[in-house]
Amino acid sequence: MASLDSSIRKHAIRNAHEYGKANPGNIVGKVINEFPDSKKDMKSLMKTITEVCKEINALPKEKLEKEAAKLPKEEKKAEKSGFDIPGAMQGTVVTRFPPEPSGYPHIGHAKAAFIDYEVAKQYGGKMLLRFDDTNPEKESMEYVDAIKEGLSWLGIPLPKETYTSDYMPTFYEYAKTMMENGKAYVCTCKAEDVSKGREQARPCPCRRLSGEENLSRFNSMLKGEYGEGEAIVRYKGDLSALNTVMRDPTLMRILESPHYRQGTKFRVWPSYDFGAPILDSIEGVTHAFRTKEYELRNELYYAILKEFNMREPVLMEFSRLSIKNAPISKRLITPLVKDGKVSGWDDPRLPTLMALRRRGILPAAIRAFVLSFGFSKVESEPSWEKLLSENRKMLDPVAPHFFFVPNPVKMKIKGGKKKKLREMEAADEAWISGSDAESLEIGETIRLKDLYNVKIEKKGKEISASYAGDEIQKGKKIQWVSQGLRCEVLRPGDLLTPSGEYNPASMRIDEGLCENSIHSIKDGEIVQFERYGFCRLDSKKPLRFVFSC
Repeated sequence: MASLDSSIRKHAIRNAHEYGKANPGNIVGKVINEFPDSKKDMKSLMKTITEVCKEINALPKEKLEKEAAKLPKEEKKAEKSGFDIPGAMQGTVVTRFPPEPSGYPHIGHAKAAFIDYEVAKQYGGKMLLRFDDTNPEKESMEYVDAIKEGLSWLGIPLPKETYTSDYMPTFYEYAKTMMENGKAYVCTCKAEDVSKGREQARPCPCRRLSGEENLSRFNSMLKGEYGEGEAIVRYKGDLSALNTVMRDPTLMRILESPHYRQGTKFRVWPSYDFGAPILDSIEGVTHAFRTKEYELRNELYYAILKEFNMREPVLMEFSRLSIKNAPISKRLITPLVKDGKVSGWDDPRLPTLMALRRRGILPAAIRAFVLSFGFSKVESEPSWEKLLSENRKMLDPVAPHFFFVPNPVKMKIKGGKKKKLREMEAADEAWISGSDAESLEIGETIRLKDLYNVKIEKKGKEISASYAGDEIQKGKKIQWVSQGLRCEVLRPGDLLTPSGEYNPASMRIDEGLCENSIHSIKDGEIVQFERYGFCRLDSKKPLRFVFSC
């Protein structure tokens, strides 16, 4: 056992050193690979691994570094690099994950975050976490915390975060410089006139203002002499450009709502088009990855950097990730929450990270799923099944097994032998699932799994059967429990119909009985109900599970 313990400790230290925290689910497979016999007692093995991980995770960083340095170097198989990134040099790559804290993170955020993190890791660089918080009407600290918690759960180490809103004085100075150089102006035209002008490639009168007049107007914006929508700062681009993004886009606008961090200190806020390139350059980002709907905005990104002679990061795009018949955006989910059609942002039918966690989807499965799409720009809308398949593969070797029967029907067994299995004792009766009960034929002999054979004699509200021997035989094997614990399993399905409407039949609840030994598992633990599926313990009182896969 000493060598097994050493293996567990070794892999726990390596996992913690590489990912910031040791995860039992990421370690158990490697331990079993070295000691195959350890799989025979998975409950004991997982208990030991969990205890060792807890001990390693409590070590100070310096101590962990020393422990990791003592380990022999791990021999790794030669693998092709995960990503081929233009201009990426080992040890110099800096990526950034820049979420807007305006909602709870979802699987689309997971894709972006994993790409940023994995590319930086592959090239021995680092990933920055920047909260793009320049829309005070929608943002809050609640969402900042939710994003950080989501990243931690995914296993992505949290770097020291920065906030776009902390750079407001910097943006003001850059905006003033552009006005002085005749490359930006303050427009006071009505929004509909601005839109028509851009559409018709027609300049507005404000475009002819002098730098001095623009600076005066900008100071008036800062002082509150203009209200929301009464003045915007626009880039003086090319009104005849085929790329309409370059037709004098908005750089700064007035938003009066108090900011969750800055309060009422600022009222003129930069657009993403203005703030992102400047901060990417200032913060040392070498490679900026974003979804492909920004592709047309690349020209503006580089044009702004050229105005200030700033260093230019490499831009790369990838397709957005969505799940078939599942709402991703806050705009779609919020009404469902408000109308009570889902139980909250963690409703297991949703693709939010907190919902995936509640459903028992492992971070490693999410990682494998989202990275499988890579930097492809091809739009795809996979079904849940691809993600659930990844999850199943990872849960199969580690999840403890229990018996569960949905919609139970009592079976009376004449001559039944007393036999104990785990904490269940069978004698003259057992409970089987309603679907199994319907499938039985009078006169047939079936086997109660891991127990003995019975012959079916009568069907009705109860099943009458008789003991028919212990020898294992071909034929039906039926799941059963003795007097077990009543529980329910939430079975999430597609929340939306193919036409995008709410699907009222998207949540099924299976009520049934599970074996008494289930009381030994911990809150949040994922188990395998044999011949039913993997389920995560959602609540002990009442006893409730969520079906995972």
